[in-house]
Amino acid sequence: MRKLSELPNIGKTMEERLAAVGINDVETLMKTGSKEAFIKLRLLEGDTCFSSLCGIEGAIQGIRWHYLCSESKEDLKKFFDSFK
Repeated sequence: MRKLSELPNIGKTMEERLAAVGINDVETLMKTGSKEAFIKLRLLEGDTCFSSLCGIEGAIQGIRWHYLCSESKEDLKKFFDSFK
């Protein structure tokens, strides 16, 4: 099983945050998806930010979150804004 920290955007802190919601490896993150992972973090932490959501999506895609295509960012922004 690959460690989450092997993915772009996932450092030690994010790896620990994801583990706290039951996402302990790359395979689980891939199955869960960025939006569901974000919801789990948001329910636990209450203040999970947009950058975290983008970082998780970038990790799933294997890229730095800054390089997400504009369509992906727009979709994630609409999803994030639905929590306000």
